[in-house]
Amino acid sequence: MVSKILLLGECSREHAIAEAIARSGHKIRLYALMKHRNPGIERCCKARDGEIIIGDFLDPETVLKVVRDKGIDLVVIGPEEPLFRGVVNAVEDVEGVPCIGPRREAAQVEQSKAFMRRLMWKYNIPGRLRFWTFRDVREALEFIRETGESVAIKPARQFGGKGVKVIADFQAYLRDVRSRVKEAHVTKLFAEVSKYTDIEDKILIEEKVEGIEYTLQCFTDGVNVLPLPLVQDYKHAYEYGIGPETGGMGSIMGPGITLPFITSEEYEKSVQIVKMLVEAIRKELGVEYRGIISGQMMLTPVWGPTVIECYARFGDPEGVNVLSVLETDIVDIFEAILSRSLPKIKLEFKNIAVVVKAAAPLGYPLDRKLAQGHIMEIDEEKIVEKGCKVYYGSVDQREEGLITVGSRAVEIAGFGETIPEAAHKVNEILTSSLIRLRDWKLIYRLDIGSRISIEKMIENAEIIRRAYRARKLERYVIKEWIPGKGLITYMYGE
Repeated sequence: MVSKILLLGECSREHAIAEAIARSGHKIRLYALMKHRNPGIERCCKARDGEIIIGDFLDPETVLKVVRDKGIDLVVIGPEEPLFRGVVNAVEDVEGVPCIGPRREAAQVEQSKAFMRRLMWKYNIPGRLRFWTFRDVREALEFIRETGESVAIKPARQFGGKGVKVIADFQAYLRDVRSRVKEAHVTKLFAEVSKYTDIEDKILIEEKVEGIEYTLQCFTDGVNVLPLPLVQDYKHAYEYGIGPETGGMGSIMGPGITLPFITSEEYEKSVQIVKMLVEAIRKELGVEYRGIISGQMMLTPVWGPTVIECYARFGDPEGVNVLSVLETDIVDIFEAILSRSLPKIKLEFKNIAVVVKAAAPLGYPLDRKLAQGHIMEIDEEKIVEKGCKVYYGSVDQREEGLITVGSRAVEIAGFGETIPEAAHKVNEILTSSLIRLRDWKLIYRLDIGSRISIEKMIENAEIIRRAYRARKLERYVIKEWIPGKGLITYMYGE
């Protein structure tokens, strides 16, 4: 039986995890290791007779020391970087303490996008895309110059959900211009990704697909997969999907397990894809994946549910959506993961819509220094009275006040019978004086979850649906490039 839990991480996702643990009916003590003092997480720890420890949660030795000093018997990993740096391996191998989070080998499914793509092709998992990987910038540039592909150019390593550029090559007279844009982005990405020495592939280039994105987050014990309700995340910094990509400026969910524009059939197909990924990881690596695995999916006209990326943890802000209305005791879920008995767990959620919106200091995400060092004033009590909740993110509670650290400072969750109703509640908070920076400007998105945006996505999804269903009914030849096999030809359809 778990009695002392250590949570790693310091932002809104971890605040939501801490809150879910604090609601548990089990007699547990909660500790948290973080670099900055998150007041929400600290409050949850104190409510469960624990405390926060300020330190480097990315460093295995630091984590091991806290585990020993506090007598921890379960470690819960919030963000992805501790997974990539082998924290789980160290805690489990050295101290024999189990973790909610995959070992470093299994976390490759997020750390290396190339690994994930190769895995999908090797094990014939639906929703896969053609891709090319490069370890040398010259080879990547030569590929760009020699092909006229419409592509998505990505860092081959995960680093904060950023760095993706999608470029279509349709107009011949613009091909040279688009080629220069591709080359500039590849060169910039290669320089950024080369700072990481833990993967060999640097650049991933994928076939371009269009559609509606959504996230499927799941608990898994390495054999069984327990899916959560779908969430849709909004990455771009500014309204109507413009501006640079961020870690996520907001997300929508509910009511129910699907979204208004995703069918139950598409949900089940997405679940099957994630289950196949978990099984493929076990077969390929010989390790069982324990923790949370998330599929960043897209409904496309070509394949229907299609995998864009995988996460080895809850999304942020997507994790806030599901955890804020989770009614099943999360400690029961953790123990079921450890004992490989997830089928005994019945997941229950409040049957309402949840809209989460981030507020970040002006400067984020391109100039983090500009977004640092500002005092935030927030009336949490009145925000709760208005039907919303505050999840603290990239902030540091100091003597002089709540100070921004440079990323998304807080996430506000709103609840309602419909997504637009919940979104309206959050918008009222964001545009009021209940949350503000004393000497600076906050950025946020008011369009997320609006009635117009939902109706547009329902309309677009139906167009996409007709296209991919029509492909299933027709029998025709497809030529497909497969890594390691080259170009193959096969019949598609019955």
